[in-house]
Amino acid sequence: MDNLTDTEFDAIVVGSGPGGGSVVHELSRQGWKILMLEKGKGEPIAGTIRQTIAMALIPGKSLHVTPQMLGLIHAIALGGSSIIYYANAFEPPYEMFDAYGIDLRPAVAEVKQELPIAPLSDGLIGPAASKIMESARDIGYEWDKLPKIVYQDKCRLNCDKCVMGCPYGAKWSSRSYVEDACDHGSVLLTGAHATRVLQENHTASGVEFTYRGRRHRAFAKTIVLAAGGIGTPLLLRQSGIHNVGYEFFFDPLIVAIGEVDDLSGGKEFPMATGCHFHADGYLLTDLVLPRWLYSLFTAQVLRFDRLPAHKRSLPIMIKAKDELGGQLTKRGGVRKRLGEIERRRLMNGYEHARKILVNAGARKIFKTWYLAVHPGGTVKINEVVDSNLKTEIDHLFVCDCSVIPEAWGLPPSLTLLALGKRLGKHLSGESNPVL
Repeated sequence: MDNLTDTEFDAIVVGSGPGGGSVVHELSRQGWKILMLEKGKGEPIAGTIRQTIAMALIPGKSLHVTPQMLGLIHAIALGGSSIIYYANAFEPPYEMFDAYGIDLRPAVAEVKQELPIAPLSDGLIGPAASKIMESARDIGYEWDKLPKIVYQDKCRLNCDKCVMGCPYGAKWSSRSYVEDACDHGSVLLTGAHATRVLQENHTASGVEFTYRGRRHRAFAKTIVLAAGGIGTPLLLRQSGIHNVGYEFFFDPLIVAIGEVDDLSGGKEFPMATGCHFHADGYLLTDLVLPRWLYSLFTAQVLRFDRLPAHKRSLPIMIKAKDELGGQLTKRGGVRKRLGEIERRRLMNGYEHARKILVNAGARKIFKTWYLAVHPGGTVKINEVVDSNLKTEIDHLFVCDCSVIPEAWGLPPSLTLLALGKRLGKHLSGESNPVL
């Protein structure tokens, strides 16, 4: 560890989620030597409740509670959000990015060639998802399979470990990109907490970080921050950029749950099918949860009577497009309120979900309390970074959900992979790593 100060890296990348992982993947294959700093742990994915809680449900770290008692979840682990996500690959909002001078289509096309993106095969669609889709189509909804980033030959039936990281390697995560970079000579440190970007003459020159209880410095010609919608703005504030962490978005959601008699499930790939109400600003999908998460959801709204019905439950998630607002505190607290527009979207979506459940024969239908995921927009394109994701500090770039300038209410994984690939090509397009 001591010799890192004397090691000359071409780039330091802070964070290993889809954005940072994609940049690392692109640059390492161009011969760049990269130091990757990840705050979370890099232990093998075990698919256990304990490990999941440690990665994504620690209050004040990966779980933030707003003044309205809305829980905002993000993962702190090697691979970031791609560890606990449901592997959905929604198309980016191309027109939004076009307006900012960013054409993501070529990068998306390359990502689709490299990764196994496709809807799940019929054999992997679980009984609850199938029943929900059949009911939705029966009453006229354009409900269909959703695109996934999954090695389907590794996927197991009657499995509920998707949200717990998938110990079988079926669900793609950006860990594969990080491992590939290490095979190409890059260096990875997990449990490394970046504290600020080092500068010389308004040019980024390195990163200061803590590792195993000691403070360290590492230096490189290019710095990329990919610590997520909360981690990156906090790091930028410590580095002298203060117009970050304001007027941001997350994806608020609730779950409508009913009970049917002709079902004995509870273990299947979630978000396998769904319907996007684009004009209305919300998405509906199936969302079968592991028993322990289902128990938390029911207890959240004091529906303890529903605990025994897990295997017979039909759950539909309603995820709404958010409006910009709020701010992050100095320590990363989330001060943002769910407004009337977002509440209306969620309730409108709930009415559609209820119709689908009733048509499927469900009874004892109830809805959960609010939850949120995918915090972003804290380091917006055109406000903090330019169309090449460069900040006002030379050689300092950002590539994660924080740069997305507007909310659109869909999982951002494919968008972040494309942004990372595009940034990697931009950086490596020079004759040498020095910009």
